Amino acid sequence: MRAVVVHGPGDVRIDERARPVPGRGEVLLALEWGGICGSDIAYWKTGASGTAKLAHPLVLGHEVAGRIAALGDGVTGLAEGQPVTVHPAQLVGDGALPKRISGRTNLYPRVRYFGSAAFDPHTDGGFSEYRTVRAAQIRPLPDGVDTEQGALAEPLAVALHAVRRVPELSGRTVLVNGAGPIGSLVVAAARYHGAATVVAADLTASSLAIARSMGADETRDISRGDDLPEDVDVVFEASGSPAALGPALRATARGGTLVQVGNLPGTAASAVLGDLVTREITWIGSYRFVEEIDDALHALRDGLDVTPLITHRFPLEQAEEALAVAADPRSGSSKVMLRLARAMPGHAPSA
Repeated sequence: MRAVVVHGPGDVRIDERARPVPGRGEVLLALEWGGICGSDIAYWKTGASGTAKLAHPLVLGHEVAGRIAALGDGVTGLAEGQPVTVHPAQLVGDGALPKRISGRTNLYPRVRYFGSAAFDPHTDGGFSEYRTVRAAQIRPLPDGVDTEQGALAEPLAVALHAVRRVPELSGRTVLVNGAGPIGSLVVAAARYHGAATVVAADLTASSLAIARSMGADETRDISRGDDLPEDVDVVFEASGSPAALGPALRATARGGTLVQVGNLPGTAASAVLGDLVTREITWIGSYRFVEEIDDALHALRDGLDVTPLITHRFPLEQAEEALAVAADPRSGSSKVMLRLARAMPGHAPSA
């Protein structure tokens, strides 16, 4: 079978690997679609994502969906041919958490994640034609949700988790700063959870156009000198830029809430934070998700449309070109999809 494997900085290859066989409690997936994420780009460009560094070749990809090709011994409740997606996290150890964070498995200190070099041996991802997966990580797709949409359930779950970090969003005004793929999904998630008005801000017109198609009522183009709105009830900072923190805090209403969903750098960075104190702002972090992938599938079933996010599609053999497009801010890309199956009628590659 073919797999998209990163061997080091700037070195991604289409490798031939043996087709895996499912063990007890596992299923074999025939993957159909994968979405390129920032971590995939980071491994390709630098050989690392955050503190995780490549020590060996790694199959990329954690946003995937496909169909069950075979069942291992002991697997029940699933069927061959069934369309599914994957919860890409697996806890390492007993899963015990302190009472104060009981159930918040996204905060468990040791987690294997699809397409991650955090452990040695690394955890291969799903940008391949086949992969074995623990049955407990399989999530069947609802009727009416195809595998391309299903591959976006993982990033939608990230957005839904961020939105759920705010106790009550219904009827409130929301600002999403940063309209990349996650930011635009936060726009859709906020709308899905009843936000009265959603404003999106970004530096690029193409990203703002996608945010509008995902449900934003209003957009602000920072590159043209637009200011962020004032006195916003809830702000989601989705750019991950330290320079955005000061303006985002200033945009948050006194006593309001700022949710940090964009990954901030792990190194020292300069930022203007005085408004956090003087405006008594609640600043909340948001990391991955717990079981919101199930909520994401329900939202997709209910009609939340993620297709405006998809700007490019490439076949697996053009993975390097797909990564380059996803990494290039001049390409106008948002979510770049890889067609992992050899033939998917009706979905020609686009660039």
